[in-house]
Amino acid sequence: MAKYDVIVLGAGAAGLMAAARAGQRGRSVLVVDHADSPGKKILISGGGRCNFTNINTRAETFISANKHFAKSALARYTPRDFLDLVERYDIAWHEKTLGQLFCDGSAKQIVALLMEECRVAGVEFAFGSAAEAVERTDDGFKLMLAGKAHQTSSLIIATGGPSIPKMGASDFAYKLARQFGLKVVEPRPALVPFTLPNADSLFRELSGVATETIATVGKAVFREASLFTHKGLSGPAMLQVSSYWRHGEPVHVNLLPDVTSHDWLIEEKHAAPKTKPVALLTRHLPERLAQALVTKLALPAMLGDCSDKALRQAGEQLAKWPFLPDGTEGFAKAEVTVGGISTAELSSTTMEAKRCPGLYVIGEAVDVTGWLGGYNFQWAWASGVAAGNAA
Repeated sequence: MAKYDVIVLGAGAAGLMAAARAGQRGRSVLVVDHADSPGKKILISGGGRCNFTNINTRAETFISANKHFAKSALARYTPRDFLDLVERYDIAWHEKTLGQLFCDGSAKQIVALLMEECRVAGVEFAFGSAAEAVERTDDGFKLMLAGKAHQTSSLIIATGGPSIPKMGASDFAYKLARQFGLKVVEPRPALVPFTLPNADSLFRELSGVATETIATVGKAVFREASLFTHKGLSGPAMLQVSSYWRHGEPVHVNLLPDVTSHDWLIEEKHAAPKTKPVALLTRHLPERLAQALVTKLALPAMLGDCSDKALRQAGEQLAKWPFLPDGTEGFAKAEVTVGGISTAELSSTTMEAKRCPGLYVIGEAVDVTGWLGGYNFQWAWASGVAAGNAA
């Protein structure tokens, strides 16, 4: 039987970070992954350039049943800490927008960094191997890999959530957690495009049109671009609010975020009554979108032909346009998962399961989900370090 101090299930961002940190402490570490190579989701992130952290990371940028849980790990391993590591490897980077940090070159550099950290720490790997069976023993855990038994005193679950199944994602972490008596908060797709019903087919015909918006779901408000697709709504603003959305809720969109008065159309009418509404909206919006909105609002050919009341109502609707999605594109297109293994089951300091000593859960498998823009990677690094320092 092969024996290790630590076995990490999952060679993604969190798993590799935890393995490297545990190895640096002198622990014997094995990383197991069913994929044939590490960091699959890292490689596709940020358009292949990896949005590896966000300098604005704070607990409020994460969604969890316990809004305080992430504070400890995030405070002890900050974006600056990971940036120091990036710079130590001479990886050029840039800030894009809203605190998002990307590689100048390729996401491959981040995977190479993590693998080198693991190599120096003596970490071993078993790629193309799935844990066939995991069971509790008197001195830790036993799992079978390719028919061979492996023993460890510390087992780290870092297999993520079910988002992007074509990358090999699954609900394995939840099944394993339930096996050991840990509760799971209902998982659902997050950072995912919306689908619209047939009633909004006019907007679906705008596929490819993008515009700056303020999107709102409940108390969640994000100002970023929205994109109309052949299925519904996408773009950064929509992906952000999707993490907060529940079926049946409306998504309100301010299509003119820089226009502050609902009476602006009235003011324009009084200044130039012969102005065509579509021409006016095209000053602020893509022409195809402007035309669709004029059609939806049933505005006449000229502003002067419309009453002040109708123009005020149109201004109010443009500032808070209601969309009622009939769903999302699901886990297949979701960047991450909201929900996961309950934080009530884990130590916020070490990520160890309170009722199952020696078992740790990190990264996306935990009920901690970040906003779009590098926040989920920072959680992966921080939670990985927390477990790696303890396992």
